[in-house]
Amino acid sequence: MEESKGRVCVTGGTGFIGSWIIKTLLQDGYSVNTTVRHNPEQKKDVSFLTSLPGASQRLQILSADLSNPESFSAAIEGCVGVFHVATPVDFEQREAEEVVTKRSIDGALGILKACLNCKSVKRVVYTSSASAVIYSGKEEQVMDESSWTDVDLLRASKPFAWSYAVSKTLTEKAVLEFGEQNALDVVTLIPSFVFGSFIIPKLPGSVHASFKFACGEETTFGSLLEVAMVHVDDVARAHIFLLENQNPKGRYNCSKCLVTYERISELVSAKYQEFKPKTVDKMEGTKIPDLSSKKLTDAGFVFKYGVEEMLDDAIQCCKEKGISLKE
Repeated sequence: MEESKGRVCVTGGTGFIGSWIIKTLLQDGYSVNTTVRHNPEQKKDVSFLTSLPGASQRLQILSADLSNPESFSAAIEGCVGVFHVATPVDFEQREAEEVVTKRSIDGALGILKACLNCKSVKRVVYTSSASAVIYSGKEEQVMDESSWTDVDLLRASKPFAWSYAVSKTLTEKAVLEFGEQNALDVVTLIPSFVFGSFIIPKLPGSVHASFKFACGEETTFGSLLEVAMVHVDDVARAHIFLLENQNPKGRYNCSKCLVTYERISELVSAKYQEFKPKTVDKMEGTKIPDLSSKKLTDAGFVFKYGVEEMLDDAIQCCKEKGISLKE
């Protein structure tokens, strides 16, 4: 296989964010190993990855599973960087929170151990989540990287997707601690609601929730009045920025703007007559705190997309894929 800027590994490459990172890496001239969870009963269609420009020369797809962290060793061997994006998602709580959290932490630490063993890895970028920041129990409107979700508070109050938030919080803490203890260069990226276009065949959950928010409908997270958002392409580029940056440290929030329902519903009403957002007069709902990305932008990262581009790209992508948003 032709080598260029170096080889990197992306775990969870068949997901919304992982696939976009792969697309961007290939565009940037990297060679990429990615991992797919093996399922003997159902062969996964990965044609959306293998058809990406540059994939035939510079993309390898290997089997690995977080339940067996050693299975990632082959994908990590020879890589200069690793993007650990794969994560257990169980919003319906089919499994106990402790089980999901243990799988997430054990999988992440197993991957970091493989990075130590293979010697070629210079840096690991872990994909965290705003849910590891916003449930701090403090009444802050804007949160920076010093804010951590209070897992005891979550376990007591049990909001929607609370077990996912616990697992992301404790896994992010574990990977940062492992990096410090073992002199492994580990940084974390914390995206807010990710919106925009997508490569994967099905509608990503965060895109669906963002669009329902835009129309004033109940999302899986309840009724939202304002939420921090970021375009998936900015998220992918921020991952690569942290890999290439000379000396990043610790956590980095990645969020472009706090979007109010009034603002996004105005855009929908003006540009897309087929959708009819609800009137805002008596709406009640939740305001999700904003994330400050000052640390990321001070390091030199530049966001490319605002909320209008996020909305346009999501709707255009759904139209091209024949996916209905009126559900």
